[in-house]
Amino acid sequence: MSSRAGLVGVTGYTGMELSRLIVNHPRIKLTKVTSRADAGKELQELYPFLRGYELGRLVISQPEPDDLAAGCDLVFLAVPHGAAMEMAGELRQRGVKVVDLSADFRLRDVHVYESWYQKHTRRDCLTEAVYGLPELYAEQVKRASLVANPGCYPTASILGLYPALKNKLVKTGDIVIDAKSGTTGAGRKAAPGSLFCEVYDSFRAYGLPNHRHTPEIEQELSAIAGTSLTVSFNPHLLPINRGILSTIYTRLDKSISGADIQALYEEAYAPHRFVRVLPPGTFPELRNVRGTMFCDLALVPDARTGRLIILSAIDNLCRGASGQALANANLMCGLDLATGLELAPLVP
Repeated sequence: MSSRAGLVGVTGYTGMELSRLIVNHPRIKLTKVTSRADAGKELQELYPFLRGYELGRLVISQPEPDDLAAGCDLVFLAVPHGAAMEMAGELRQRGVKVVDLSADFRLRDVHVYESWYQKHTRRDCLTEAVYGLPELYAEQVKRASLVANPGCYPTASILGLYPALKNKLVKTGDIVIDAKSGTTGAGRKAAPGSLFCEVYDSFRAYGLPNHRHTPEIEQELSAIAGTSLTVSFNPHLLPINRGILSTIYTRLDKSISGADIQALYEEAYAPHRFVRVLPPGTFPELRNVRGTMFCDLALVPDARTGRLIILSAIDNLCRGASGQALANANLMCGLDLATGLELAPLVP
């Protein structure tokens, strides 16, 4: 029996990607898609790539909680920060499970959230929200009714650092995350900074030193390390559509061989289908993860500087947003994590 799903905010990049991913899902079916601006249109009018699919003929409706609750077992919220919290609260009051792709429930401390974002109006839901990074919290996600889907930069950063911090390989006080993302990470809304002519044939940093993903990264890394830590997180904009490559600089806290570091990472991620620890001397490329759930990791111990350099590559739209949201929905619906997500990379 299929689970009925709704998608609030179908017109953004994450909504578009989720539509692409779910169209052939064997056990989860989109029954409601919403957009205030495009209500009344068939989904295939917005996304011609859905022509010929049953999903393409689905009519877009207004995002009404009662309507969604009547037709859905689970709802994906692909709406901006601030807009999601009220809709999530309304749906939870009606017994609907929610996967929220915004940041509204990612930060456990409401005061931290309000210092980086805005006033939180649904504090009552914060205690039930589970952070939806499956490699760390799959068992909690299976029992959850509200999942906070991780951000794209945090996904790449946390997966890159998890085994090193868990095994106390690196110092917690000197971590630098140098991250580069494709322009879809900025969303679909027209803005001068993400226009083709502004991005093409250029490369720049942005959001320094206070990018909003910083507290999310620090929250999860602190939980792994068992101590409060601060990171230097420095994002950049690549002149490409999709993908994130993070180069993470750490200082080793113990004498350990490169082979042993490699073995620790391989052991940590052996049970996890979508994390690939690359062979020594091999480095991640965005084209090898584009359109997939994979996170490719490479480890570079540098004896001369005493550093461990960690490279982490994901697709920001799939693994960093919509694909991860679908993986969480799989777990919440009693399905295998990888159901409908065994995707080959979009190459070349």
